[in-house]
Amino acid sequence: MPPLTCGIDFGTSNSTVALATGGSARLIALEGTHVTLPSAVFWHSDDPPEFGRAAIDAYVRGEEGRLMRGLKSTLGSSLINDRTRVGSRTVSFRDIVARFFAELRLRLDAVQPGVTSVVLGRPVHFVENDAAGDLAAQGVLADIAAQVGFREIGFQYEPIAAALDYESGIAAEELVLIVDIGGGTSDFSLVRVSPARARAADRAADILANDGIRVGGTDFDRLLSLAEVMPGLGYLTTTGQGRAVMPRHYYLDLATWHRINFLYTQRVEADLKALANEADHPERISRLRRVIEQRAGHGLAIAVEEAKIALSGAEVARLALSGLTGGPNPLATRAGFEAAVAAPVERVAATMRSLLAQAGVRADQVGTVFMTGGSSGLPVLRRLVGAVLPGVRIATGDMLGSVGTGLALDAGRRFG
Repeated sequence: MPPLTCGIDFGTSNSTVALATGGSARLIALEGTHVTLPSAVFWHSDDPPEFGRAAIDAYVRGEEGRLMRGLKSTLGSSLINDRTRVGSRTVSFRDIVARFFAELRLRLDAVQPGVTSVVLGRPVHFVENDAAGDLAAQGVLADIAAQVGFREIGFQYEPIAAALDYESGIAAEELVLIVDIGGGTSDFSLVRVSPARARAADRAADILANDGIRVGGTDFDRLLSLAEVMPGLGYLTTTGQGRAVMPRHYYLDLATWHRINFLYTQRVEADLKALANEADHPERISRLRRVIEQRAGHGLAIAVEEAKIALSGAEVARLALSGLTGGPNPLATRAGFEAAVAAPVERVAATMRSLLAQAGVRADQVGTVFMTGGSSGLPVLRRLVGAVLPGVRIATGDMLGSVGTGLALDAGRRFG
């Protein structure tokens, strides 16, 4: 009998699909040989949309249309039912998320048709301090999963899914802190794992504590952009001979993946033209206007993301901006980046300390910290974990695939 259960990790930056078979799980290829599909949609003006790397490539080639990323960030917010223009029509963000899920389903069916049961990953909190918004976000995903043909639908916290994946490779019982730093959220779970416990259907008693905050890789991108890129476009530039500063909301939107497209309006272009006459450094506003007029905001965000990744292995990284802004290509430093992200990094530290306190567990009682998620490799976060849990072993699995694999393992136990 073919496997009829799967796990889907719909991520802010990347998504994965895994199949459960005979007590094990495997990620399937979603784009060529890649097991990840960037959570990106490019809506051509006339042709059907493209997804993943193909979507990003279409944008980089300068094709006529609209790139959308960071769609998961709309879940649990008022944006999810807002309508936005794509091509010659308007659609809601909910419809766009559903279209991306339909594409995941098509690619799953190409590998294994007939899958009817799924466990979907979810952050510990889609929305912080908003139980109703959190429930609504999960409801949207459940409805979309049913819409694309799944009949049995479950949810699992993403850090718990990562714990299930980690547990599949251990030989003895231990207490593990799962640290999942994704694109939009950071999630934490303190879990007791062992080969024997792995066979249990109900693992509630093994979860000592879990928590999550809305801090992730896109926040680090945004803060790096505000620190190193936006000043060259007029961020905090004075106007009226020092009497005021440029409105900040243009720069906050331009530095935030899922809000970039809101700047592409005639009203914004007219406002910036007027502001340029008041700015004390009009050349900077000219660069901003060029980015908006040429719809180059996502190209700017891609350059920032590439610099952030480069700073994981280097002390300095050049931001390739001149082709987008007409200005210089500034240097970003790791020290500058870490200073820019100090506030959210401290929130990560505070959440880990709070989690240990919730569980009544000392740092030295934790056997391993298992780090996963696309941003978990940042040196500043590795040092942070070492400071909060000194001497504790840090393990790393598949940073982009462990959650999807764990979700499939969970699906196999629930529905197999």
